Amino acid sequence: MKKLFGLLALLTQFSLIANTDSLTTDIKIGSISGKVIDKSLNSPIPYAAVVIKSSEDQSMVTGGITTDDGDFEISLPEGEFEVEVQFLGYKTHKTNIIITKKNRKLSLGTIVLEEEAEALSEVEVVAERTTIEQRIDRKVVNVGKDLTTAGATASDIMNNIPSVNLDQQTGQLTLRGNSNVRVMVDGKLSNVPVAQLLRQIPSTSIKSIELITNPSAKYNPEGMSGIINIILHKNANIGFNGNLNTGLTVGIEAKFNSSLDLNYRNGKFNFYGNYGNNVGKYVNDGNILRVDENAEQFFDILDNNKSHLLKAGVDFYLNDKNTISFFTNQNFNNGRTNAITDVFYYDDPVRDNSQTFVSDSENHSEQYNFDYKLDFKKEGHNLELEVDHNRFDRDEEANFRITGANLFPSYTDFVDTRRTQTFVNLDYVNPIDSISKIEAGLESRTFETEVDYNSTGLSFNSSGDLVPTPSTDFVYGMDIYSAYVTFGQKRNKWSYQLGLRVEDVTVKADTNTVRAFTDEYTQVYPSAFLTYTPSEKDQFQISVSRRVDRPGLTQVNPIREWATPLISSFGNPTLVPQFTNSVETNYTHRFKNGSLTAGVFYRSIKDEINRAVYIDRLDLNKIILTFDNFDRTDAYGVEISANYRPTKWWSINGSFDMFSQTQRGLTESLTTTDPNPTEDDIVTQNLEVDNRAWNLRVNNMFKATKKLTFQAFGFYRGSNRTIQFEMEPMYFVNLGARYSFAQGKGTFSLNFNDVFNTMRFAFDGDQPYAQTGGFNWESQNVYAGLSYRFGSGKNRAMKRKRRDDNTKQGGGGIL
Repeated sequence: MKKLFGLLALLTQFSLIANTDSLTTDIKIGSISGKVIDKSLNSPIPYAAVVIKSSEDQSMVTGGITTDDGDFEISLPEGEFEVEVQFLGYKTHKTNIIITKKNRKLSLGTIVLEEEAEALSEVEVVAERTTIEQRIDRKVVNVGKDLTTAGATASDIMNNIPSVNLDQQTGQLTLRGNSNVRVMVDGKLSNVPVAQLLRQIPSTSIKSIELITNPSAKYNPEGMSGIINIILHKNANIGFNGNLNTGLTVGIEAKFNSSLDLNYRNGKFNFYGNYGNNVGKYVNDGNILRVDENAEQFFDILDNNKSHLLKAGVDFYLNDKNTISFFTNQNFNNGRTNAITDVFYYDDPVRDNSQTFVSDSENHSEQYNFDYKLDFKKEGHNLELEVDHNRFDRDEEANFRITGANLFPSYTDFVDTRRTQTFVNLDYVNPIDSISKIEAGLESRTFETEVDYNSTGLSFNSSGDLVPTPSTDFVYGMDIYSAYVTFGQKRNKWSYQLGLRVEDVTVKADTNTVRAFTDEYTQVYPSAFLTYTPSEKDQFQISVSRRVDRPGLTQVNPIREWATPLISSFGNPTLVPQFTNSVETNYTHRFKNGSLTAGVFYRSIKDEINRAVYIDRLDLNKIILTFDNFDRTDAYGVEISANYRPTKWWSINGSFDMFSQTQRGLTESLTTTDPNPTEDDIVTQNLEVDNRAWNLRVNNMFKATKKLTFQAFGFYRGSNRTIQFEMEPMYFVNLGARYSFAQGKGTFSLNFNDVFNTMRFAFDGDQPYAQTGGFNWESQNVYAGLSYRFGSGKNRAMKRKRRDDNTKQGGGGIL
């Protein structure tokens, strides 16, 4: 129970700080002061909550927290008040005071807190079940143990999150059906590719997942469909504490993951370190049948990945007004991919061929973060400076061995990628009065990526002759300078926030000085939020914003991304950004045994970035996948999520989302099945497809005893349509069990995923030619996990700031 009360007290203290200025309505003419100590140890208690309530109606007036020395001083208006001093695992101290013009400053002296007699160690810090919370600018999925048992990594649990889908084949993540989404960890962008990043984060390390679908002007505007921010657990206990997690997933191959979190807090310093690893083999296979030629491709892929994450940091509390923090993340990954692609021409076997692909890669991502925060005298008034520097290095050696009817001999590609990005943020927050708040900030972001490509292979030149493939050096850079301001007010049941962000952007792309591209533009991104809360049970909100989706490296990189005997994928360095105007409305209702959240959204998109399919002019029997900009398009959708507890032993979480979007693309196809076509046989088409798709998720938890819990999760994704394919429905059922031991410090989890082995990607297509196919992966597997918490210090919460790079709680609004 101590750990539970510790968490609740910490949340109370943060809530107190966030809401103080909006609750105080009178002029502060006096103050109270005092010191809080532990009865048994006779030592100061830092960061205890001091709550000031009105003696008349018990409503909260203001409050604060104690310093490292246990001292506090709080300004107050004239009147009669009740003072409560609260801290985790201690009995609450209460006293009544009166502030008058003649008696303005009161000293309460030394306040002694006594520990609760009840032992609190049996209650776990992590909640039993996942809950969904609607805030002014985001939906927060608080990850419970029911969700962490769904799999070992963040990648494994993403399909359990409302409105989020993850393609297990490609690792592509989508939000509301769109892949133009930014992924952050603790509010920070990572240099690690998203698919790899999600596989590196242990699910047990995740505290919550924020879906910021319509961000305010203080957020970076990238990501057409919004931002997914993964918040990791942070230890705030005094003394030495830690958490150990380990898990094993067995499908066709085995996958192992583990993590160790350590924390030491003493006096003005807090030291912490984390280590996590993920080692495993991943099996994929599939086929694509080209109907017109009666030709079929068979794919057999094995990925062998080893990743390691290290994080170390320190918080230095100079005093109660100044905090300095530093941390570094170090990510290491080694991977090998073995893939075999066989192509069979059933009516013309002489054209059969086979490609063996072996890729070895290593990458290292480094992050260094410095943060300084200054709190002014007025509660909630602060200035924060943050500098974040990232480096990412990746070396890949890809070997292609080709047999059968093919003009090209075996060859090897060498691709070296170097990427750096540096962010500098200066944020200022000022509660102007009891109901108003202004926030402003400046930001500098610089990116540079260099890709060196060398090959031992041959390619056709402009004359049609086979020559050695030329080396390519691709440099892509972007400089972004921005400023933002938001203003919010709360008046009775209404609150609103207005914001404006201005950005100046310069983009440069260069390939061996032969192909160069430069783009410069200045854009304005407004936002507005309006919230109406008629009661504690109901809340209505409407919001509007403008966003941008700048082309990613994969979309602009002209160097080969991947290749099979019939398909090659390249980027387009001349892509321009796409801009999106969004409108969103949400309603939340809380009832006795649960809550319901529903919302609708609409997006208008200009210069949409989408796939384009071309015939390879060097071999007209092959196609090239790339990207291009298209005309304006529209998208809309609806989302519903709810949680309900019918009985004490049964709880249900469910969500439904449906979206519709008009997708446009460009494709080329051949008008002949002749094995020797000419360019006269090529037809170009501008396509338009109306895509409507829906997802349903239902999670049931059954509590058999205080220590044993069972879980059943079901997922269904309706048919989906893209420019190329119409995808068949996908669905699965997971079953799990969890047992706690060692007075709640330890947890053992066992999960059986995709019980009926139904999860499969199957499709039919008619562009650029008629085709059908499907892919399978190790969706059916068994996961076993063990978690154990340990520690020596008392569970005293400390005031930990969030390093969240323009992803701060509340989005600048007043809640």
